[in-house]
Amino acid sequence: MPRDGDKTREQIVVAATRLFYGQGIKAVSMDAVAEKAGVTKKTLYYHFTSKDELVAATIAARDQPTLDLYRRWFAETAGSAADKVRGLFIKLGRSVDTPRWRGCGFLRTIAELANTPAHPAVKAGAAHKKRFEAWLETELRSEDIPGAAALARQIVILLDGATTVMLIHRDLDYVEAAGQMARSLVEGAQR
Repeated sequence: MPRDGDKTREQIVVAATRLFYGQGIKAVSMDAVAEKAGVTKKTLYYHFTSKDELVAATIAARDQPTLDLYRRWFAETAGSAADKVRGLFIKLGRSVDTPRWRGCGFLRTIAELANTPAHPAVKAGAAHKKRFEAWLETELRSEDIPGAAALARQIVILLDGATTVMLIHRDLDYVEAAGQMARSLVEGAQR
């Protein structure tokens, strides 16, 4: 086994993330993960005692980078809070408008494991969604927008709905429509 255990663990998580996202969790074996990561099964099981633990680690690894991406999109968008919220949808649309995009990895994981609500990956995905909502609420509060908690929840529903419908239809008009609705919600709260 390589001496740098953290690097090996990260290599396994990256390989598993690509496989799970591309093919689905249940379709990917631990053998396939080991092969893609370039490690033995013994090394794989040294770092992750089960597939469940590995799936949860892939979700946890995507949590902060995804939050950071949305934070960056929000900060980079000029204008009012309503403009910035709409900007999230515009930038989301640009990032998902590719044949390789297969939907939100958090939502897909939760959906695939819906019959096991206590699964660590389901819990990690739900925690990510809550952290995102809390971040958005904080941003809205910092703009002195009344009802920031309820508004953040409504925007999250629109974002998740937009990603789901975009996956079904591959039509950016749905993301644009959701972004316009979110902008209207923020503008309405500011009146």
